[in-house]
Amino acid sequence: MAKKKALKTKSKAGVPKKTAKAAKRPALKVVAKKASGKVVPKVSTKPWGKDGKALDGVRILDFTHVQSGPTCTQLLAWFGADVIKVERPGTGDITRGQLQDVPNADSLYFTMLNHNKRSITLDSKSKEGMTVLERLVKTCDVLVENFAPGALDRMGLTWERIHSWNPRMIVASVKGFGPGPYEDCKVYENVAQCAGGSASTTGFLDGLPLVTGAQIGDSGTGLHLALGIVCALMQRNRTGRGQRVLCAMQDGVLNLCRVKLRDQQRLTHGPLKEYTQYGQGIPFGEATPRAGNDSGGGQPGVILKCKGWETDPNAYIYFITQAPVWEKICDLVGEPSWKTHPDYAKPPARLPRLKQIFERIEQWTVTKTKFEVMNECNALDIPVGPILSMKELAEEQSLRETGTVVEVDHPTRGKYLSVGNPIKLSDSITEVKRSPLLGEHTDEVLSKVLKFTPREIATIKASGATGATPKAQAAE
Repeated sequence: MAKKKALKTKSKAGVPKKTAKAAKRPALKVVAKKASGKVVPKVSTKPWGKDGKALDGVRILDFTHVQSGPTCTQLLAWFGADVIKVERPGTGDITRGQLQDVPNADSLYFTMLNHNKRSITLDSKSKEGMTVLERLVKTCDVLVENFAPGALDRMGLTWERIHSWNPRMIVASVKGFGPGPYEDCKVYENVAQCAGGSASTTGFLDGLPLVTGAQIGDSGTGLHLALGIVCALMQRNRTGRGQRVLCAMQDGVLNLCRVKLRDQQRLTHGPLKEYTQYGQGIPFGEATPRAGNDSGGGQPGVILKCKGWETDPNAYIYFITQAPVWEKICDLVGEPSWKTHPDYAKPPARLPRLKQIFERIEQWTVTKTKFEVMNECNALDIPVGPILSMKELAEEQSLRETGTVVEVDHPTRGKYLSVGNPIKLSDSITEVKRSPLLGEHTDEVLSKVLKFTPREIATIKASGATGATPKAQAAE
């Protein structure tokens, strides 16, 4: 699969066809085709407003940038919210130019975090800009921001002022830390992972702490915030009042590391027997240790080599020795005596011997590809997972069919792949629309949303509140 060519042909429905080579590869079973007996809906091609989105009628004032905030507002936009992204004239969101791979085009960093949004440029420091901003606050349901602490107040948008303009407004914020001694610290993805307990528990016992490949600090916090916003909207339906919603990145990471906090407390009652170091006779310290690829649950599991591992860095599989299927595992790897042997028959007896057990299982997995292992194990209900590369995921047909991976066309950078909405609602079909160009919807929002007259819009533009004045543009 790693050597498979990129899928380029398309069917009439716009879904890439399987190449001849791809057709030979065993179909993945990790992606369910049905939910509650119904086929998972595919990506919609209908225009906005035609299929009754879950958040139709909700308008978001988006002051977010980089990753955590845009993740939140993009998810809301996927569910139908009208997200108006406010950007600095001339430059916009800093990620438009970061990690740029196509000259004179928005980077993938920006495009993949800002689908389904409208963009306006606005200088809120000017009198005219503040006039526009006031009307935006009065028109929107939710303001989302991930500025540094105190920045919103310095812009003149205090909680009191916002609520004097719109008592129903919900103000949602991502911050690095919650109230306390570190609340003024600047936080990015890896800082959040380190401060939230992820790094100290990721990696191997004899190695350095590690950050994960998953963006649990930025994107994880954005997803938490989106849930908070939906809850605040529900409560507003009963109270008629807006409220503040806060999600600190440290808090979001810790929430995702709850099993490690669980293990921290279990340590006070004895060693963590499902950890490999227990079977190796290595004593535990005072804090939850790094456990390599050990399972975070009660089911022992590790990553094992598969056929081709010598040249393919992803020819591996995660294998779990789940108790209910233990006898099937014994037969599969050629150790039927383990089913009754006192050292292997029961889970407590196996815990000190996990290293030897997995070494024996690996002698079997290394003779097969990861997909062969997966198919054989799935047939026996043995839980395993192939280590899939980003290339393999990008080419996986089932992910295209469910809209989890989508192809998006952009006017300046052309076609690219992006993740789609991971949450599938049967009655709110997600359509992934390209990210906006800088200020693309400024005129549209001023006239159609904020109801400024043509004369008022001309005055606003002449002031430079939405960007360079016509005279300045001519000089350029």
